[in-house]
Amino acid sequence: MEPVWGFLMKNITSRNNEIFKNALKLTRKKYRDAEGRYLLEGVKPLRDAFAQGLDVEWVFLRKTSAPGIGVIGEGIRIAVLEDRLFDEISDTETSQGVIAVVRKNPRDCFGFMGPGTAVILDRLQDPGNIGTIIRTAEAAGCSAVLAVKGTGDIYSPKVVRSAAGSIMRMPVADNLEPEEAADLCRQAGKKIAVSCLEDAESYMEADLGADTAIVIGNEGRGVSEEFMKLADVKVKIPMKGEIESLNAAVAAGILMFAAAGKVK
Repeated sequence: MEPVWGFLMKNITSRNNEIFKNALKLTRKKYRDAEGRYLLEGVKPLRDAFAQGLDVEWVFLRKTSAPGIGVIGEGIRIAVLEDRLFDEISDTETSQGVIAVVRKNPRDCFGFMGPGTAVILDRLQDPGNIGTIIRTAEAAGCSAVLAVKGTGDIYSPKVVRSAAGSIMRMPVADNLEPEEAADLCRQAGKKIAVSCLEDAESYMEADLGADTAIVIGNEGRGVSEEFMKLADVKVKIPMKGEIESLNAAVAAGILMFAAAGKVK
């Protein structure tokens, strides 16, 4: 290693390097789940991670296009990767040349769910929808996001990018059974509200508010039968024209802000 900017910087040139191999594993969900770590790509997300005090284990720079990344916390380890190695762990077409290995936020919903609407993701699959809902949940003042088993990986690169930093700030719990998610919300004094079309009342008249957990269903199949049985309230978003359904993230945003607007 050689000192650079007051830090120790390591050059990695081989796929056999253990540091690189461990980072490459984190491109797969099962290793992210097993190790409680994920990859964070881009200058602003990295700065957000430092600002939030997250545990940044490594910062990888692309050899020929490393950006200026400003102030780095003391003790952060930096490695310069050959371009071909960096591109193996990058998930963007035009990378900014910086990727970090970050520990998942230790704040989760267990014992941390405060006042405010909660959001339950019921087997959503699209990373853009998942990330946008997490981002919107923060904007609407929600207390937590819970993801049921079968939901896409909250810490996948595409979700992390779509969430735009909110993944680092929102209390999140994932890999939950439906009953487990419902119990967690009820222990926090929240009723369960599912979004559906049949036997539902308009969200504008429904009994929503701070003590509500809004269930957003799968993009194609909607809310699962398990949550339909667990529901305390069923709500719909009235639509005009020939539209049968809204994008999951759009529907979630409408309901989250509607609930926030009914808080006394």
